[in-house]
Amino acid sequence: MMGSMLAGTNEAPGEFFYRDGVRLKRYRGMGSKDAMEKRGGGSAKRYNAENLTIRVAQGVSGAVQDKGSVLQFLPYVIQGVKHGFQDMGTDSMQSLHQATADGKIRFEIRTAAAQTEGSVHSLHSYERDTAYNGKS
Repeated sequence: MMGSMLAGTNEAPGEFFYRDGVRLKRYRGMGSKDAMEKRGGGSAKRYNAENLTIRVAQGVSGAVQDKGSVLQFLPYVIQGVKHGFQDMGTDSMQSLHQATADGKIRFEIRTAAAQTEGSVHSLHSYERDTAYNGKS
């Protein structure tokens, strides 16, 4: 589930190209028609669309701006995962699985409305401090 985050990096498959002076790389979401129609079945099986003559895209194809190397933002991803473990009161996947099995941690499904309510809202404006902005 990190395709869009990794798309446009040096390590992602595909060649860079320029459009209107911007360096881009093609992006094909796994639910896109391009991915589902790829020779050999592509992602059609994943979306239960193997035997369908009409396939409805559940993703998009397009282009993303050059993000440089994944090595630039990987430390931020790692730190984010560590913060997530800290927020749950665990320090590893093993302890998370154990706490879940013991009933000490439970996960719940949150609606889009609950997610909106749980984030920053009702402010005229706010600033989010992000050290990495996706540009090299």
